[in-house]
This record gives sequence, C-alpha cells and structure tokens, in this order.
Amino acid sequence: MPDYSHERLHPGPVAGVDEAGRGPLAGPVVAAAVVLDPDCIPDGIDDSKALTALRRERLCAEILACAKVGIGIASVEEIDSINIFWATMLAMHRAVDALGVAPGMVLVDGNRCPDWPHPSRALVGGDALCLSIAAASIVAKHHRDAIMIEADARHPGYGWASNKGYSARAHLDALKSLGPTPLHRRSFAPVAQAWLPLESVG
Repeated sequence: MPDYSHERLHPGPVAGVDEAGRGPLAGPVVAAAVVLDPDCIPDGIDDSKALTALRRERLCAEILACAKVGIGIASVEEIDSINIFWATMLAMHRAVDALGVAPGMVLVDGNRCPDWPHPSRALVGGDALCLSIAAASIVAKHHRDAIMIEADARHPGYGWASNKGYSARAHLDALKSLGPTPLHRRSFAPVAQAWLPLESVG
C-alpha cells in the first residue's frame, strides 16, 4: 500500500500527480494533482487500478472534500497534434496550475517530469508507493471515466461506458463497422487505419 513517507521528505505543500488515458483510442488524457492534508487523509487510498469503480468514486469524493485538487485535460486534437507523451505532460502542467497553490515539491508518477518551474521528482510506480500520487490516480481515473461514460451516450455503439475508449474487442469491431468519431485519436494506428477508407471515399 502507498504511504506518506515520500511527502515527508520534502517541504510543503507537496503535490502528487498522475494521469489517466494514455493508452485509449478515444477521448482526452486527464491528469490530476493532489495536495493531501496530513490530518485528513481518507482511508483506503491505493493505486486506482487496484480499486473497483465504486471504491474509486467514493474515494474521489472524499479526496475532493479534504484535499487541494487540480485537474488538467489535454484534448484529442492536442494529442494528435503534439503526440500522446507531450499531451500527457501538458495535462500534468495544467493540473498543477489548477491547484491554486504553488507546490514546494511535485511527485510525479513515471520516469519523467514535465518541463515546469516547480521542484519535482519522478517516481516509477509512484501510484503504488506514494499516497499523494495514488490519490491523484484515483481522481484522474474517475474524472476521465465520467467523461467517457458521458461520451458513450453521444456516440453509442463503441461500448465506452464499459471500455472507456481502450482497444477492447467491442470497440475495435465498432470502429471497423461504424467508423471513427470526432473523439477518436487519428494519430493512433487502429483509428488511422479505420479513417483511410472514409478519406478515400471522400
């Protein structure tokens, strides 16, 4: 389980940052930045991938109620323009900017930090090690899932309410039969391949 030991090594406020949505074929990439209150840390915070959707929803509400939280989004258009890596860095940058406080340290899940003025440290597997990063993973995942569930109602047939835009078989089959939507990432190979027949007809 993640703990608060990494935060205690740095001057506050310490923000944890993580993202959700690097791998899907559709939808934005979402990052969250979280500054936990050491006197009000919800029980059960863990890597979002280790939690059920219901548990993530409950923990997200608890985190929002007692922590400083910033959310940053990079759109599908930005992903296609600057690639998913740089779009992820952009979303993280926006998330920290949205905190409303200048962090004394930013702990980032992964092996690289964005190019920003904040003191920062990358932690590989940070969402399983650091409570602030785990909290950010929960907020980012829950927020992005909500976006894709809403998008499923506007673009039925792709199963986004369940697969959240990832390359599940039902999504790939719908991509072939229905074609891409404006929320599909044209720069991702399965989407680009589905777009070619449409462009040749056009």
